[in-house]
Amino acid sequence: MSLKSSEKVETNVWQLEISIDADRFEKAVNQAYLRQRKNITVHGFRKGKAPRNFIEKIYGEGVFYEDALEALYPEVVEEAIKDAALEVVDAPFDLEVPEMGKSGVTLKLKVTVKPEVKLGDYKGLKATRKPSKVTADEVKAELNRMLEQNARMVTIEDRAAKKDDIVVIDFEGFVDGEAFEGGKAESYELTLGSGQFIPGFEDQIVGHKTGDEFDVNVKFPEDYHEGLAGKDAVFKIKLHEIKVKELPKLDDEFVKDVSDKDTVDELKKSIKADMEEAKKSAALEEVRSTLLEMVADGIEAEIPQVMVEKKIDSNVEDFAYRLQTQGLDLKTYLQYTGQDEAKLREGFSANAEKQVKLDLAIEKIIEAEKIEPTAEELEAEYKKFADTYNMDIEAVKKAISEDGLRMELASRKAVDFIVDNAVITEEKPAAKKTAAKKAENDGEKAEKPAKKPAAKKTAAKKPAAKKTEEKSE
Repeated sequence: MSLKSSEKVETNVWQLEISIDADRFEKAVNQAYLRQRKNITVHGFRKGKAPRNFIEKIYGEGVFYEDALEALYPEVVEEAIKDAALEVVDAPFDLEVPEMGKSGVTLKLKVTVKPEVKLGDYKGLKATRKPSKVTADEVKAELNRMLEQNARMVTIEDRAAKKDDIVVIDFEGFVDGEAFEGGKAESYELTLGSGQFIPGFEDQIVGHKTGDEFDVNVKFPEDYHEGLAGKDAVFKIKLHEIKVKELPKLDDEFVKDVSDKDTVDELKKSIKADMEEAKKSAALEEVRSTLLEMVADGIEAEIPQVMVEKKIDSNVEDFAYRLQTQGLDLKTYLQYTGQDEAKLREGFSANAEKQVKLDLAIEKIIEAEKIEPTAEELEAEYKKFADTYNMDIEAVKKAISEDGLRMELASRKAVDFIVDNAVITEEKPAAKKTAAKKAENDGEKAEKPAKKPAAKKTAAKKPAAKKTEEKSE
């Protein structure tokens, strides 16, 4: 094989002209004959035993040419691309075969290559990191979540249902005296006031007791799904049970039950430390994303659409795999969501283009900064895989190519390089306005501080008025 010429014919597209010499093509033709002869019958010879020249006389000299070229094509094209020093991003197209015979073969084809990339700024980028301070209210909210998580349900029998109670009900809905699809359930748990049902439904359960059977009259919203929108409905209800959530007491015994800490104070400190660490990680990840988006947006390149399509393919495959881990296949997911694959791909499109631009930018930074993982880093990464999957390290090395892992580590180091060379400042919390300042901002004149105590004294007289009212009662 020889590369006769390589020529850029349009943006990111090159045309290659390749020649296959007579000897190499003749060997490929003979191999094609040996593969096919078992299926060829020639009068006077047993099936599969006819000589090549007899077959060619009957079926024509080029009877094995197409099969021979098909076998040679992948390797000669790969050699030509390598000789042309091109980074091809898709399969060749527009194949022409101007010459094919005893003297050899001439091929013409086009390939799409990676675009030329001009880097923008990637050092000294500016970003702001959110603070990782954790407030007492946030710690309290997490403690409340833990209490809620360990709450127990208590059945109420001596009163009617009220807001925030959990009721267990049977219901069936009717419109114009006819039951409608999806309007019936048994032993359904509903938290009153949750807004889970249409307006008015939950309010009409409030005040009823266990064992009551009653009707709830509602009107479906105008924007409800077709068939029920705007219609009056009657739901027949049977109230089986009223329950309330009883929270455990926040004390040292509770702490010992739900954690490895011994006291409430220890648990609070632990929660605060964990939340601060989580906030730091989230803030750093947000900064990294911001910086990488700036790097991707800063490059100059004409991206071939085929690169975007391949990235979408990869994203769809990853999405389908994640669905499988949850016991759902992509086809079923699309049916549930009323989508088709074209709509799904459209959803991945914008992000795919950003990912391609970032990949190209990272490759260029690796080249510009001569970033290369060390032998020790490669070995440590192989060991991490081996430990994670409980495999022998040599088996891992056979399964994961060194070139692929080397590029992955180099990419990580390039991202670290961008972050390490960025100017990152801590976001300052908004300053709280004083009452006087707020009044000025609102166009009002702030009262003089001397007048405030007098106002407080006047307010202090109110309890006395309450006492008088209670006494008169």
